[in-house]
Amino acid sequence: MKKLLTITLLLIAITAYAQNQPGIKIARLKYEGGGDWYADPTSLTNLISFSNQNLNTNIAGNYETVEVGSKEIFQYPFVHLTGHGNIVLSPGEAENLRKYLLSGGFLHIDDNYGLDEYIRPEMKKVFPELEFVELPYGHPIYHQKYDFNNGTPKIHEHDGKPAQGFGLIYEGRLVCYYTYESDLSDGWEDPEVHNDSEETRLKALQMGANIIQYVFMKN
Repeated sequence: MKKLLTITLLLIAITAYAQNQPGIKIARLKYEGGGDWYADPTSLTNLISFSNQNLNTNIAGNYETVEVGSKEIFQYPFVHLTGHGNIVLSPGEAENLRKYLLSGGFLHIDDNYGLDEYIRPEMKKVFPELEFVELPYGHPIYHQKYDFNNGTPKIHEHDGKPAQGFGLIYEGRLVCYYTYESDLSDGWEDPEVHNDSEETRLKALQMGANIIQYVFMKN
């Protein structure tokens, strides 16, 4: 079953990408616990548009929303999770997310400020044997179409700490990429939402496009 799911997700993510077929879909992850999983509502739409224009992808323009514990998650090669507050995964949800990631799926987590203290213990439920590790600046995710020689860009100040990119790596494969102190998805939002400069927004979208390209071409 695991092998079949892996093949299914790889066919969606790689074959469809390479053949530029329409209808590839990505999704936002909906979770319980009271945190605002719905934050940055225009972010994925803009990232999809940017990727389609600059990477020659053909991702469906409207992203989907999928619950952590649902079987529908296996339809999407890439899911995105963000928020400011609490997140709680039930044992069943943690197991479903683990199966999804081991079957070829990919999770991008973006700390929208305040998520870090909650997401780390919840991801421990998913992979108790793994720790988040900071990805080196030479990692391929930083060197797809766009080069980020200092790792993920800093979009919003928050605590003034440097932006960091962490990963969960299972048997040599990056299954989850976690952007911390970056607020990457804020930079994907419509320009009037945060009034970021065009330069800042462009860096955010380019890094987002790198993630998309890495997922579709490397997994």
